[in-house]
Amino acid sequence: MSNTLIPEGYKSVLNLYETQVAIGCLRNHFQKKLSKNLNLKRVSAPLFVDPLTGLNDDLNGIERAVSFDIKETGTNAQVVHSLAKWKRMALYRYKFSEGEGLYTDMNAIRRDEEMSNLHSIYVDQWDWEKVLPQGKRNVAYLKETVQSIINAFCDTAEELQTLFPKLVADFKRKVTFVTAQELEDLYPEATSKERENKITEKYKTVFILGIGDVMKSGQKHDGRAPDYDDWSMNGDILLWSDVLGRAIELSSMGIRVSPESLDSQLTKAGCDDRRELLFHKMLLAGELPLTMGGGIGQSRACMLLLKKAHVGEVQTSIWDEDTLAVCEKAGVVLL
Repeated sequence: MSNTLIPEGYKSVLNLYETQVAIGCLRNHFQKKLSKNLNLKRVSAPLFVDPLTGLNDDLNGIERAVSFDIKETGTNAQVVHSLAKWKRMALYRYKFSEGEGLYTDMNAIRRDEEMSNLHSIYVDQWDWEKVLPQGKRNVAYLKETVQSIINAFCDTAEELQTLFPKLVADFKRKVTFVTAQELEDLYPEATSKERENKITEKYKTVFILGIGDVMKSGQKHDGRAPDYDDWSMNGDILLWSDVLGRAIELSSMGIRVSPESLDSQLTKAGCDDRRELLFHKMLLAGELPLTMGGGIGQSRACMLLLKKAHVGEVQTSIWDEDTLAVCEKAGVVLL
């Protein structure tokens, strides 16, 4: 069911031609800045994986992967939900050194995703992963990396503004860090999304730390799979959008599980059966490098920097009839 709402009086700052020019500029500039700031090398990535390897990301554990059979092999494949676990295996196989990392274009189909201003069944991200430098598996290094990502994003915003002066950013270069528990303590009666909106409206650029584990209330701020992020050292980057009057999640990222935290989180999540999968066996045995990484939404980035109200203005997808009707009535052109 569609959950699309176009703000009253909304009109795109850029026309269709300008939008395409700006998207090209944005993508080229940001990935160059990101790779430089985080010391990343570009690699090729899979569109689908063998489900028996355990490499696919199962997100919150309820989303159905798109699967298909392969005639030549007689086996099945799954279109990736994300590359969270594949990237860590790639760093191991490609023999990346400490402090080095990779980035790639990740394209996914999430058939169970809701359709709204921010959500589509097509997902495009810059997925990145790097081997942690010695002694850097800590929150301080996580925060330093978050600031480096925001610096790349703000540099890109400034570059775009030289081409299109009306594209004035709604967010700030300075990141405000807050834990999920601190946010719950601050707004105990609010839902998780309401808390995110309140804190991001106030500070404009926010990173919420520690997502996935249960808080004092017995609730989780949000769901996280147990086998890639360490729930004590992960989080979401949120940026404020004046166009929509709400926070937009740009990235989910974090320091990845160690053998010890994977062992604990698999049990907490009731996922002990995954211990028999190849990826999990290697990780529990300490064969994979200690890493950090995340995914940065390409369409979300375009929405924020180009001041768009709907993700369909910056990506091509399939939409339900309600979404099409709402956008047509508001004069919003979907690609």
